[in-house]
Amino acid sequence: MSSIEAAGASLSVETFEAPVRSRVEIEAAISALAREPAGAVISMSGTFPVVHRDLIIAMAAQYRLPAVYPFRFQAMDGGLISYGVDLRDMHRRAATYVDRILKGEKPAGMPVQLPVKYELVINLKAAKALGLNIPLPLLGRADEVIE
Repeated sequence: MSSIEAAGASLSVETFEAPVRSRVEIEAAISALAREPAGAVISMSGTFPVVHRDLIIAMAAQYRLPAVYPFRFQAMDGGLISYGVDLRDMHRRAATYVDRILKGEKPAGMPVQLPVKYELVINLKAAKALGLNIPLPLLGRADEVIE
């Protein structure tokens, strides 16, 4: 959250955290954001937001709020934009660790690997529904554009 707050401050954008633990709290948080001028949603990674992604995506669309998600599949499911770790790359890289462990290497002696590949997916259907025009330079940087 600190990196989001720092980015918001550098752009003179007010940010606030809305921890949610139920469908009712999701609905309340998103409807509260909708009452803010120029409100938007940043969905964090984690099991809860992933399990409830359909509700989050639907509520953001209902209130016409732009939303950014951490995983490709959330943009594929109707979210506006996803930017985050390329999970396919992470799984490919994990396979080499599994191989090393199966060959007898001790996991405790293996270095922790951080993500090295991130991906940007833009859903133009969602953008059109929100009345947003995505700038061409951003579309050009996207790893995938959903039409």
